[in-house]
Amino acid sequence: MTKARQIKLGAFLMTDGHHIAGWRHPRATANANVRVDHYLRLARLAEAAKLDAIFLSDSLGVRDTNLDSVHRTSRNVGFEPLTLLSALSVVTHNIGLIGTASTSFNEPFHIARKFASLDQLSGGRAGWNLVTSSGEEEARNFNLDEHIPHADRYDRARECIEVVKGLWNSWEDDAFQRDKVSGTYFDPDKLHVLNHRGKHFKVKGPLNVARSPQGHPVVVQAGASEDGRSLAGESAEAIFCAHRTLAEARAFYADIKTRAARDPDHVKIMPGVFPVIGRTEAEAREKFEELQSLIHPAVGLQLLSVVAGVGDLSGYDLDGPLPDLPETNGPKSRQQLVIDAARRDNLTIRQLYLSIAGARGHWQVVGTAEQIADQLEERFRKEGADGFNIMAPHLPGGLEDFIEQVVPILQERGLFRTEYEGTTLRENLGLPFPTHPAARDERLIAEAAE
Repeated sequence: MTKARQIKLGAFLMTDGHHIAGWRHPRATANANVRVDHYLRLARLAEAAKLDAIFLSDSLGVRDTNLDSVHRTSRNVGFEPLTLLSALSVVTHNIGLIGTASTSFNEPFHIARKFASLDQLSGGRAGWNLVTSSGEEEARNFNLDEHIPHADRYDRARECIEVVKGLWNSWEDDAFQRDKVSGTYFDPDKLHVLNHRGKHFKVKGPLNVARSPQGHPVVVQAGASEDGRSLAGESAEAIFCAHRTLAEARAFYADIKTRAARDPDHVKIMPGVFPVIGRTEAEAREKFEELQSLIHPAVGLQLLSVVAGVGDLSGYDLDGPLPDLPETNGPKSRQQLVIDAARRDNLTIRQLYLSIAGARGHWQVVGTAEQIADQLEERFRKEGADGFNIMAPHLPGGLEDFIEQVVPILQERGLFRTEYEGTTLRENLGLPFPTHPAARDERLIAEAAE
């Protein structure tokens, strides 16, 4: 009997919360970005609720260089994702550990080795969120005066992922015999040297980390531009995206599933959702407005400038319309999302920055636990998502609210698990084990000989 499709849930942990002023909330840990115990608590909380994964984003620089705004926010320092996830792997057993690494400013060997190591440390629970980096400030930390053009970044990313996956296949699953009697540690026939030579990379290999219980880390991707969708269709096993309306979500979902050159169910689409929960709808609105009241205008305006990919909107009237924007070399899909929202809803610049202060263009839901569960179910059943990355407005309180109030409703409806399906991230996401190419070739030869 085929098991009914269920929602996948990730905890997207942004230091003290996703609202730009979340650090000022009474239930937020204001110094979360230097507190490993804060993350240990959140990891245990998420795993106890049977969530699929913890997700950490990353930036290779301080994105906001406007001192008038940056000194009022908590987004300037934090842990490097893989270092933190390695610590979290020790206190968890089932929940996935997804970290971000840029293909623009990392070599593929580094990415392959670090994530394969996390995969081994965690017993097969690692995931790599592939990004190409969107900020000019990141490029300036890597010997560049300006960022690599958007199309070139994706060209490099496409080759990078090919090399990373090739390195992850350096060893077959049963390569290591460790036979003390014969003195044979590994079977030399099960070692594969990559010898890659391409446009961007020259990598001999092999990787000096063995394959893990899930084969290799799950590949996650976060781009939604045309280049990003193309790459996701080719390579991603899970996609983190941002859509405000059901129509947008359904269109993206259908597009990616069509592009996928494999079973569409083996590509999990998990948009971000920013929930504010109250015992009544009025209370939820009150909670949301409390957060909004904590935003300093300089912070809101700079956030909008960064998300829109234009650098500086300070010369425009806050209570006037969003001007026509030049095409960004940064996050193109996010810029378009902001422009569409401004034009569709006739928003002023002030109204626009208030609308993205929490979710940064992701789906924002404010209401009771039942109302939020209803909306998640609708988007899931109408093929707008396979699951969701929960973006708590403040931490730990916002995640506690979602787990204590919304998760039980989803479980009662049969929409979310009550126990983990397995111990690896692939097993829990319902993704297939990546058969080693050599084993696949041997099987095909055997089948042909029958």
